[in-house]
Amino acid sequence: MNATTSVNRAMILAAGLGTRFKPWTDRHPKALAPVNGKSLLQRNIEYLQRYGIREVVVNVHHFAGQIVEALTVNKGWGSRFIISDESSEVLETGGGLKKARPLLEGAPFVLMNVDILTDMDLGAMIDAHFGYRPLATLAVTDRSTSRYFLFNGQDELCGWRNVQTGQERMARPVESGSPIQKAFSGIHVIDPAIFDHIELEGKFSMVDLYLGLAPKQVIRGFDHSHSKLIDVGKPASAEEAARLFS
Repeated sequence: MNATTSVNRAMILAAGLGTRFKPWTDRHPKALAPVNGKSLLQRNIEYLQRYGIREVVVNVHHFAGQIVEALTVNKGWGSRFIISDESSEVLETGGGLKKARPLLEGAPFVLMNVDILTDMDLGAMIDAHFGYRPLATLAVTDRSTSRYFLFNGQDELCGWRNVQTGQERMARPVESGSPIQKAFSGIHVIDPAIFDHIELEGKFSMVDLYLGLAPKQVIRGFDHSHSKLIDVGKPASAEEAARLFS
């Protein structure tokens, strides 16, 4: 199956408060933070376009009007966009996805955080998703972090671990050996069937959703450790992003 025609819709999570990105986020949404003259939002819309994805849902909360204006003035940087308005209440990643259900049903889609920049081969990830047909495929790497998803030998999600606090949540047993820990990259390929399994309400994270689904549903990892990746969470990481991405 040709990946560029398998998925034509994505959701970019842009509603966060960006508290780690102050002072920029005192006056602007983090989604519009510039990296070499282009905002994070523009860069990710153009990243998706490279894989044939030109329909994007963007959720908004913090300085929502600025994001809507940027998208409108720039005509979605060449993509068709739909706003999922969370102005009245920030719903976190999982709640934001659930609210956008009417905009995403019908076919598999990409979900990604606006503050992630990468050169990962998204087409290969989409191909892997269609090859295995899990409920969701999660981009992961071997990089060091404080929180990890845990997988079994078949790359199936089985738990979560915080190495700083020692907290661990197992969703399903690992039949042989120890679970393999991988750092999540903030990019998913999701089957719309997921919406029929979401029982959580209000504000909740995708981590909580996946750990709740993993005992009965297959959530797979897609390792792209060879790719460039940066989480533009703080102003200093924006400077590093400018060195990595022209």
